[in-house]
Amino acid sequence: MSFFNKKKILVTHDGSFHADDLFACAVMTLYFKKFNQSFKIIRTRNTDLINKADYVFDVGGVYDENTNRFDHHQKDTSGKRSNGILYASFGLAWKHFGMELCGDDINVWQQIDESLASPIDAIDNGMDIAKPLHEKVGLFSGSSIFLSYSPSWKEDEEKIDDIFKEQVKKASDFLARKIKVALDDQQARKIMNDAYQKSEDKRIVILENSFPRYILQDTLSQLAEVLYVVYPSINNRAWKVEAVAKSRDTMESRKLLPESWRGLFDQDEKIRQVTGVDDAMFCHKAGFLITAKSKDGAFALAKKALES
Repeated sequence: MSFFNKKKILVTHDGSFHADDLFACAVMTLYFKKFNQSFKIIRTRNTDLINKADYVFDVGGVYDENTNRFDHHQKDTSGKRSNGILYASFGLAWKHFGMELCGDDINVWQQIDESLASPIDAIDNGMDIAKPLHEKVGLFSGSSIFLSYSPSWKEDEEKIDDIFKEQVKKASDFLARKIKVALDDQQARKIMNDAYQKSEDKRIVILENSFPRYILQDTLSQLAEVLYVVYPSINNRAWKVEAVAKSRDTMESRKLLPESWRGLFDQDEKIRQVTGVDDAMFCHKAGFLITAKSKDGAFALAKKALES
């Protein structure tokens, strides 16, 4: 059996597990599956087993990509990102193997590193990256969903290795989904930027597709001229006019819809009287969203909002 066909042995530490070693194994699970490579995960601190392994993560005291050793606990540092966040085992796995999982799309790779790998690495390295704004309301970490299956202090740890492998499977599915969404997001960004370039009035961007609000706002808020976006609802039953945020870091809109429109519904003839648009349907009371039955109606609302 050749080296490339034999089952690969992946080693990480035994005992309690954390998000960084869990997701490092998730990266490798997707990587090995992509290349139809059989593999086995062993949790141990046995030096002989570590030395014989094909890949080692979060244990062993060595970071050397040439020998597939990816620990970050040693004094000779495993490095840090340009933003100062130190690498942990997840980040190292993502750094060296993640691009293969992203179709070589650097933007998708970067999105996963920023939204998932960096926060997990920061926590594992004892770094603060955010602080709660409200007393007794803590920050929620998505990785805590997987870690909640670790045995509590009252539970037997005899099956912890089996639990770890179950959570690796779940983390792998989650990571695969994140990558899929990130790939779709990049396509959405291109569509939106193309629509912006084609807009006669750069203050209004018209889209023919429905996109999740987070990607829509994140993309358009980086285009300084855009005030409103017009796009269909996900079920194509209505068209929306949405105010664009001042930046990607706030929900505050650049230009809210007129005060007189806010909180009106299509059950009330008043919304059509006040807006002057026959198929106006509903305006959110916060003033960032209004809907119409047609694309023309939504565009008319956007133009009227500009003039208000």
